[in-house]
Order: sequence, then structure tokens, then C-alpha cells
Amino acid sequence: MSSSDRTIRKTRSWTRWAVPGFAALLGLTYLVVGWVGGDRGFGLQGLGIMLAVAVALLVLSRRSETVTGLLDRRDERINQIDKDATVFAGVTVICAVLIGFVVEIARGQDGMPYAALGAIAGVAYVLALVVQRIRG
Repeated sequence: MSSSDRTIRKTRSWTRWAVPGFAALLGLTYLVVGWVGGDRGFGLQGLGIMLAVAVALLVLSRRSETVTGLLDRRDERINQIDKDATVFAGVTVICAVLIGFVVEIARGQDGMPYAALGAIAGVAYVLALVVQRIRG
């Protein structure tokens, strides 16, 4: 086995564990913030759910080509499907933020939580446009 084969195998192993590892780390974060905030039930539930997600991803990656592709990022077709799904989810969330803002204003509230989220989305969009334009 050549050193490049070992490097590829190590990279594949690392990428396979990155998302489940992040899910587990997020679960630990939920546990800590729940504990600090005095809501241990939330912390334990959050940890349990995120560990279940991590395990499910690992199990499904052995049986599902789609999950495997999403975890190891080598399949261009699945990467494009993921990108399209991410765009759809982003547009959906932006629409929900705009609707939430309008409803808050109609109820006589200040709408600032929604305005802040909308501003973050707008700045992120413009920043992504500039970065993609410079790179492309």
C-alpha cells in the first residue's frame, strides 16, 4: 500500500467521523448549557438526541449510498443534491424570518429578533456573493 493510499484512507476515515463527531459535541454542549442554565432535563435530552443522531448516521452510512456520500463528500452528484437542499432550506428559513418580522410588527411588537436574523442572513448573502465573485 502506497503512502498516498494511506493518506486517502485516513482522510476518508476522518471525514466519515466529522459529522457524527460534531453531533456528539453539540450534544455535550446541550448538556453543559442545560446544566448551567438549571434545566438538566433539556441537557440530558439534548445529549441523548444528538448521540442518537450520531449513531444513526454511522449505522445508515453503512446501508445508504446517500448518507455515505454526505459524510465522505466524494460524490459530486450527492454534493450537488446537498447544495440544492441547503439553498432550499436557507430560502425557507429566510421566508420564515420575514414572515415572523411582519407578524411581530402587525402585533405591535418591535420585531427585533427577526430583524437581527434577517440582517445576519443579508450580510452572509452579500459576503458570499463577494467571496464567490473574487474566487470565480
